[in-house]
Order: sequence, then structure tokens, then C-alpha cells
Amino acid sequence: MIGAELFPSRTVSVYLAKMFLIRSFAILLALVLVLQALDLLSESGRILANPENGQAEIWRYVSLRVPQIISRFLPFSVLLGTIITLSTLNQNSEVIALKASGLSAHQVLAPLILAGFGVAIISFAFNDRIVARATATLEAWENVDFGQIPIDRGDRSNVWVRSAGDLIQVQQIRGRGEAAQLNGIRIYERGDNQLRSILTAERGEFVGNAWQVQGAQRFDVASGETAQVGTARVAEGVSPDRFTLASVNAEGLSFGALSAAISELKEAGRPTKALEGALWHKLSGPLSSVLMPLLGAVAAFGIARSGKLFLRAVIGMALGFLYFVADNFALAMGNLGAYPPLLAAWAPFFLFLMIGEAVLLRSEE
Repeated sequence: MIGAELFPSRTVSVYLAKMFLIRSFAILLALVLVLQALDLLSESGRILANPENGQAEIWRYVSLRVPQIISRFLPFSVLLGTIITLSTLNQNSEVIALKASGLSAHQVLAPLILAGFGVAIISFAFNDRIVARATATLEAWENVDFGQIPIDRGDRSNVWVRSAGDLIQVQQIRGRGEAAQLNGIRIYERGDNQLRSILTAERGEFVGNAWQVQGAQRFDVASGETAQVGTARVAEGVSPDRFTLASVNAEGLSFGALSAAISELKEAGRPTKALEGALWHKLSGPLSSVLMPLLGAVAAFGIARSGKLFLRAVIGMALGFLYFVADNFALAMGNLGAYPPLLAAWAPFFLFLMIGEAVLLRSEE
């Protein structure tokens, strides 16, 4: 019996999935073209401000920015594609024909949900392999004002670390662990909430439980005099990982690389809750494409000639956008430490999964 099957016939399933995918990706293409054009209008001045840049750099920026736009607005496109597909089916009385043949609401939506799951898999692979690299490259390019990007050998630059009341600024860190070397060191030595002196050194290495610096000199703020220090031991108790693990950009790392960075931070005793939330969100984010057909299903069921089809479409769209608001809010709360990582990443998904099911069962009646 048809009612006992999970999906409708092969022909109907392909027809529904094809309508859904074509409309979703058509909307995505339109959004990418419009948003990229607007973004380019605001950023082209900064890019061309560098005299060495030209048309090639403009196209390079586009190639790095487009993956970010696709990743951000793909779920919106799936939502709008769902609304348009289901509204069209309802308006043409195709939903009534499908239900008259014995199909339930879940069977009508099953091809769309399966297609959404395929979109989620593609989205995860696209984010992991392309968007993460594009984000890291674009960030490095913006940091040098769209100039020549230095070769990344795993070094870190312009890192700030707090040691008791002192502030340590290092221009460059090379190596990892006890083999780490600091270059361009500046230590702002404080006492009683006041700046006492500034110690500068050319380089330093980790020896014992402190950093041994060479070529050091100290500027005394009170007297205004500079004294040559030479070799000195500073920043006792500040381990190398405080410098090498100072900054982790979750959006610029793939799922595996971010997981490895979190493990290193945990071994060093550093807080990782925000990064763990971002790691789980790399899975829950793409799965929003599976949720959109369920949230937009309110547009499919109900009599079209009742004049409430537009209102149903608006309700479905509102549910989808409310999910994105809740998702961003939960992720922000996770970054602040108010929500545990798993709750921040997955709570909105399961909450709106239940809301979508409740609305679907009610609207089907």
C-alpha cells in the first residue's frame, strides 16, 4: 500500500525533488550575484587603494568571497525554494491530488527532506574543503590591506599575552613547544595598576620555566631613562603554548583541523568551550537544509482557494527565519559560555524540528 511506504512513487519523488532543487539553487544564484555585486562596490576601493592591485586582484577577491556568501545563504535559499515549491504545488491542486491518492503529509515531504539531506552533505564538504580555506586566505589578505600575503610557515605574528600584571607583545613566534623562539619582544611591566617600565628584546627562547631574552634594554617610565640589560630571564611561568595557541579562527579551519586545535588547547589547559560549539555547529549548520522543508510545509497543506495561501507562505518563511535567529543567538550564548557547546549547536535544530512537526500535524488537519 502507498500509505505504508516512506516515499511516494519514483516518478513523483523525482518530480518533487527536482522542483525543490532547481528553485533552491536558482534563488541561491540570484542571491550570490546581487550580494557579491553589493559587497564588491564597498570593498573595491580598499582593494584598488594598493597601487600594485588591479583587475586580477578584484577577481581574486570575488573568488574568495563567493564561497563565503554561498555558505551563509544556502540555508536561506533552501527555505525560499521550499516555500515556492510547496506554494506552487498547493496552488495547482497537486497536493490535493497526492493526498487523494493516499499519501500522507510526511510522504509528500519525504523527497524534499531527502534532497535537503543531500544538500546538507554537499554543504558540509563545500564548507570543509573550500570555504574554510577561502576564509583563512581572505582574512590574511585583509590583514595586510590587500597587499602581498607572506608565506605561511605556521608562524604567528603580533601576539599579546598577559603575565600577572604585565603585558607581553611579540612580533613573531617561530616553532612550537619548547623549541619556540620569540622575535621582537616588548614587555610592559606594571605595578599598582601603573606602567613602570618597558623592556624590549630582539629575541628569546624558553629555558627552564621562563624566557631567556637577548639584547634587552629597559625604559623606565618615571625617570625617562633607558638602561641596557643584555641577557635576562623574564615571563616566568608563561609556557610556549600561551603564544602559539593564542588565536584560533574556527571559520578558517576545517572540521579536522579545528578538532586538532581544540585537543592542543585542552592539553595546554586553555578554555575551549566556544571552539567546541563552533566545531559542533559545522555539523548542525548544514543540517538546517533538512529542516527547511518541514518548517515551510505549512505552505503546502490547506485549501488554496481559501485565500490564505500567501499567509501560509509568510508563516513558513517566518518559522525559517526564526530558526536562523535562534541558531545565531544560541551560538552567541555558547561563545559567552552561557550555554554548553552541544546545547548551543544542537538545541535550535531539535527545537524547531519539534515545532515543524507540530505545525505540520496541525496544518494537515
